[in-house]
Amino acid sequence: MALFAAARRAATSSLPLLRASTASRAAASLLRPLAAAAARPMPFSSATAVRPSSDDELLRVIKSEIKFAEDCDDHDRVEEIPENFPFKITDKKGLNEITLTRTYQGEKIEVLVSMPSLITGDEAEHDQDEDDKEKDDDQEDGEKAPKSTIPLTVTVSKSDGPSLEFTCTAYPDEIMIDTLSVKQPAANDDEELIAYEGPDFNDLDENLQRAFHKYLELRGITPLTTNFLHEYMINKDSREYLFWLNKLKDLVKQ
Repeated sequence: MALFAAARRAATSSLPLLRASTASRAAASLLRPLAAAAARPMPFSSATAVRPSSDDELLRVIKSEIKFAEDCDDHDRVEEIPENFPFKITDKKGLNEITLTRTYQGEKIEVLVSMPSLITGDEAEHDQDEDDKEKDDDQEDGEKAPKSTIPLTVTVSKSDGPSLEFTCTAYPDEIMIDTLSVKQPAANDDEELIAYEGPDFNDLDENLQRAFHKYLELRGITPLTTNFLHEYMINKDSREYLFWLNKLKDLVKQ
């Protein structure tokens, strides 16, 4: 009995050690796969890449500008074309110009209309010379009315022959002809390079200048037309700006 009891006590006292050893081996067997996985190099994944904070800030500002443009600009305004407007308008999204076309007594008339520029007359003092400052001092105090201008390129051609090309600046209720040139057909590029295109338009006789203004007026280049184009192009500028902002946002988000 004594030997049995001693043997039992010995067995009992060694049981916790056996249990601890078994538990340690089990824990080690569980940790080994984790350690091996940690030791292996992780494959590259773009999904885990963190976007730079500067990109998030840029995206936030772009979205804010988009909302501002949507709330303030006439990007969704549909212009009402005046009655008897003589031209067909070709307006392609993403371009900063439109094209007007028509025919007149066998002539093909094409007008390239660019974005308007707005001149407020408010120049910084450091950008003015002394003469400009003296003129401003001589003028009465008061707010200057803004002047908007639209650049036009008018081409008048007949069949396959030469064409007249006018570059014009359209002010409110007034159209100025800047240059006049004679263009040869594309097949005669060599002749066009050496062709004499005439003097500066402002150097022409005044009667001839008035005759050319009447020439364009009969073909639809009138203040009524250009005033409508001014409003049309301002709205187009708003639409194109919003379109550009959305393309920029999509690019930054990628």
